[in-house]
Amino acid sequence: MMMESLVYVALFAPFAGSLFASMFGMSERQIFVGIVASSLLFISFLASAFLAANLYMTGEVINVTMMDWIQAGDFNVSFGFVIDQISVTMMTVVTLVSTIVHIYAIGYMDHDKSFNRFFSYLSAFVFSMLVLVMSDNFLGLFIGWEGVGVCSWLLVGFWYHKPDQKREDNPSISPSWAANEAFIMNRIADLGMLVGIFILYWNTGSLKYDEVFAQLPHLSETVLVGAAIALFIGAMGKSAQFPLHTWLTDAMEGPTPVSALIHAATMVTAGVFLVVRSNPLYSMEEVAGVSMFIASLGTFVAFYAASMALVERDLKRIIAYSTLSQLGYMFAAAGLGAYWIALFHLAAHAFFKALLFLGGGNVMHAMHDELDLFKMGDLRKKMRGTWLYMGFASIALVGLPPLAGFWSKDAIIETAFNEHTYVLWIVLVITAAMTAFYSFRQVFLSFHGEDRHTPLGFHPHEMYKFVLVAMFPLAVLALITGWFMSSYKEFIYQIGKSVQYEMSDHTHHLAIYLALMVIFIVLASITFAYLKYARTGEKAWKRDEEVENGFFYKLLINQYYVPKFYEEFISKPYRMVSEKFWTEVDLKIVDASVDGIAKFFYYTGDKTRSMQTGNLSNYLNWMAVGGVILLGVAAISAMFV
Repeated sequence: MMMESLVYVALFAPFAGSLFASMFGMSERQIFVGIVASSLLFISFLASAFLAANLYMTGEVINVTMMDWIQAGDFNVSFGFVIDQISVTMMTVVTLVSTIVHIYAIGYMDHDKSFNRFFSYLSAFVFSMLVLVMSDNFLGLFIGWEGVGVCSWLLVGFWYHKPDQKREDNPSISPSWAANEAFIMNRIADLGMLVGIFILYWNTGSLKYDEVFAQLPHLSETVLVGAAIALFIGAMGKSAQFPLHTWLTDAMEGPTPVSALIHAATMVTAGVFLVVRSNPLYSMEEVAGVSMFIASLGTFVAFYAASMALVERDLKRIIAYSTLSQLGYMFAAAGLGAYWIALFHLAAHAFFKALLFLGGGNVMHAMHDELDLFKMGDLRKKMRGTWLYMGFASIALVGLPPLAGFWSKDAIIETAFNEHTYVLWIVLVITAAMTAFYSFRQVFLSFHGEDRHTPLGFHPHEMYKFVLVAMFPLAVLALITGWFMSSYKEFIYQIGKSVQYEMSDHTHHLAIYLALMVIFIVLASITFAYLKYARTGEKAWKRDEEVENGFFYKLLINQYYVPKFYEEFISKPYRMVSEKFWTEVDLKIVDASVDGIAKFFYYTGDKTRSMQTGNLSNYLNWMAVGGVILLGVAAISAMFV
């Protein structure tokens, strides 16, 4: 009974925080709103951590049915939740990062007039994310899936008052535009996910995970492949995989706490969670082709996103590209069958990426919303705490020991080698080198080198001390998470064989050499970035207009012209067709038909009201006319009987 109560506490504490904050949504900033919302998130984290500890010690999976949800004939769906090794991992990560982000937002949003409304949206998002990961059936997952989509739309477009700009000045155009892009692109993908859910229900008669997975061996290959593809389309949208990826970097228009929460630890990882949760489906031999496609696409996206980050100037967009790249690593692991490694990298990545985003928010706050790296430089003297945090998080991101990123990302690269997918392995190694370069390019351009901000009139300052203290747990977790990889492996193996993955003896013998090779390549990339961007004086970095006007630089800075392609060949034609249908079909046919019918009744009513004279003899005449007409109709009908 106590465990069941903790499930409800973990789930509904953020919901209570959202409702509380919404009560003051139209009021002026009240700091206690942020404190109460953060406290309730911390309570949710404590409940999640206790549930995780109980599961680790006892191994007992908790199933809770809150109520019967839908009952229609043979279709029965309960509002139920499952606390197993997969869901409790996500619960702990989501609530921990959310708590820190909520505390951080108290300082970051301190001057925003919509402070209270922001916390209402942020807590509602966490509640939706918990529904997504805790549900014991696909329909409940989909409700949470759509919930985080709506809350993401509200949060990315939070500063909706900002006007649209030209794409050349701002690739994201505006917060409202970015929010709509994310919402629409995810709705396209969600249609695929719905099709997958329909396929599974139609062929199994259930939406509950256990019941669906138990019947998978009895389904045809066509059904299995169709369901796997359709579900992954949904995952592609939510986790921003090519070609449904452009919304993620544009979503940086939202406040930085939103980026740290949604685009590091929660919503963008939902696609990875879906694949890991559906591991009994994706681990089947009949679906091996789909799984290999997932691994290949993930590897491509890892490289693709990293290449664009090499030349990006916007601090937050670089971190967004990094997130996109690391999601590619996770899908590569999941596609190759190493589900537990993908989930472990998801957790480790959440900590150091959230730390990076929050550090980026500190810089943005200090530089009065300026994010151009070319306008920064030598900030470490004025923002030493943020410099240490971002440097530390970057070391974790590039995968240097003993930090968390080394253990999880190195395991993914080893997995590609172990599966003899050497092309994927080579691409992932090259991507690791690129990650090291762009990560420390960002650090060196902002915190080292020449002071470029003072001549431009910027006077940066460090963030509030309580914000820096709140970020400290993320730094600790970025350091120590990898040390518990073996323990987590034992924990996750309790699920069953479908999530168990072991390296071959051959790979074990070569593992140390593979790891050392990657470390050497990463260190070489960091050294190159230092020599190019961190020095001062005569050897200081200077802009090279020849390079910036070159073909490859233009290709990367314009995101391979994919957004331009979408705009020219999808958005504009769609708008033109829509306007044509509006002016030629809607106005001239649909509206005209409705208006014509209305005019007909108006005209006939206007003409026939002259019958209402009030004269009894006139009424008798009309009755006679009506009688004659009825007799005529009856006679004609009798002729054809």
